[in-house]
Amino acid sequence: MESVAGQDVRDPLPEGLGAAVRDTAEEIAALLRRGADMRLPVPGSEWNVGEAAAHLAQANELMADIAAGRARSYGDGTPQSLAAANERALAEFDERGAEPLAAMIVAQADACLKALDEGAAEGTVVTPLGPMGPHVLGSYLLTHMLGHGYDLARALGRPHMIDRARVELTLPFLITAMPRVTDTARTAGLTARYSIRLWGGARFGVTVANGAVSVGSQPPNRPDCTILTEPVTFLLMALGRRDQWSAVAQGRVFAWGRKLWLAPRFPALFKAP
Repeated sequence: MESVAGQDVRDPLPEGLGAAVRDTAEEIAALLRRGADMRLPVPGSEWNVGEAAAHLAQANELMADIAAGRARSYGDGTPQSLAAANERALAEFDERGAEPLAAMIVAQADACLKALDEGAAEGTVVTPLGPMGPHVLGSYLLTHMLGHGYDLARALGRPHMIDRARVELTLPFLITAMPRVTDTARTAGLTARYSIRLWGGARFGVTVANGAVSVGSQPPNRPDCTILTEPVTFLLMALGRRDQWSAVAQGRVFAWGRKLWLAPRFPALFKAP
């Protein structure tokens, strides 16, 4: 951070991130405000629409507090602890109305962006998935909203809001979080170098060495296996919302390389929290 003419000049949010967060929050709110039946079950979840929306409102508030520099504890980063923290939080929060939850989702997303824009929390912040920079926290906020926004859209029979541009904005968070959600039982003894590519150009690398996972913004020079995935499909698979085999059958995932057998193992190396 530099000082110019007595004023602090902070790094801006990555291009498009603020707009993506605001638009996603507004689109989720619009789903709820269209006379949503809050008792409908969410496919693939134990929650109904009201509970999923309440969780999203609470999570946005949590992110806003973290961005503002207010310490919040929320599990220890494991899927089990996060699920338990979610259930405790929902039990202590009885709002299930569409309009109040829609308003809270938007307001807390805005509060998080405001805190990030103002640099309220400098350096590393502590999140439910470990320490990360403030801009990665913004990507985390977007990723979380897209996952649950997708769930709500499916439950309500509406189009979801995930697109290629938003998926690419989730990559800073996913690259940071992937080593922290590794399934150590599946990586044990494995050595592999993956190049992960999305249709349109975005790419990153994943290296597994004796069970330890590292993720970088660039693929390895000589990958063992390259996986090319349609962006929306990639995010849905990463968030545990889509099965890899149906994606392969529909031509949304391709793989090649000298160790092609590594491709179907890749999704199972991680546990979506």
